[in-house]
Amino acid sequence: MVKTILKLTSPLFSPMKKLFLTVLFMVTLVALHAEVIVLNGVYQGKDLYVKNPESTTGVGFCIFEVLVNGQISADEVNSPAFAIDLGAWKFKIGDPLEIVIRCKESCPVKIINPEVIYATSTFEIQTISLDPMGNFTWETDKEAASIPFSIEQFKWNRWVKVGEMKGLGAGGKHEYTFKANLHSGVNQFRVLQLDHKGAHFSQEVKTTSSTPTVTIVSAKVSKTLEFSAECDYEIYSEFGALVKAGRGKTVDVSNFPKGRYYVNYDNKNGVAIEKK
Repeated sequence: MVKTILKLTSPLFSPMKKLFLTVLFMVTLVALHAEVIVLNGVYQGKDLYVKNPESTTGVGFCIFEVLVNGQISADEVNSPAFAIDLGAWKFKIGDPLEIVIRCKESCPVKIINPEVIYATSTFEIQTISLDPMGNFTWETDKEAASIPFSIEQFKWNRWVKVGEMKGLGAGGKHEYTFKANLHSGVNQFRVLQLDHKGAHFSQEVKTTSSTPTVTIVSAKVSKTLEFSAECDYEIYSEFGALVKAGRGKTVDVSNFPKGRYYVNYDNKNGVAIEKK
């Protein structure tokens, strides 16, 4: 491929054109030797603070532009430290944010308090209930951010995640209902949200189900493991590896190697079966 290069000293260029091309070339170099920092989160009523070192070239500071949700910020970036004034944008608590910081290459820019835009779990449980039909309902207040609720059921001697619902956020009261699969006997449920600080739990609720106790039809199987009724199950190898999990009345085990396995199902755990 043949390249044609026109030098700025060529008579084809007037002094004004040469000046324009020189500036364009310099801007292009800045664009090519730049880095972008992207922060995603939600507005929680606080501003971001940024440490802005001098450029490694010794000319000016590292950051040359800040965008908030795609719009150029009016914040003064020509200083060693500055605030990104999020309050100036009239956001509501819980509104989504994308902060884009454009800076020169290899600059040690530091966001001092990034946690102020991290989605934070603030929900307060107003009511929570579980009926014998498996209707699990909870009402919240003061959700600042839309964070998923994990629904957990205590079974097989541990808490097991059995579902998830999107948190509505945006403050105010919200009601959620989850249709749970109950096992026989006493059932125990709770909800939780995870944020950058860890897990935040609701209180636990219980109900007693009238569902009949489920049994394994035969402890020796060749192709199919059969339960007396549909139920949740987990099947582990004799070495403790989970090999299959799900819900059903029958489980295809035809491709399992011969040997002993242990089954968690209904409200029972560690029941041994033999694959022939």
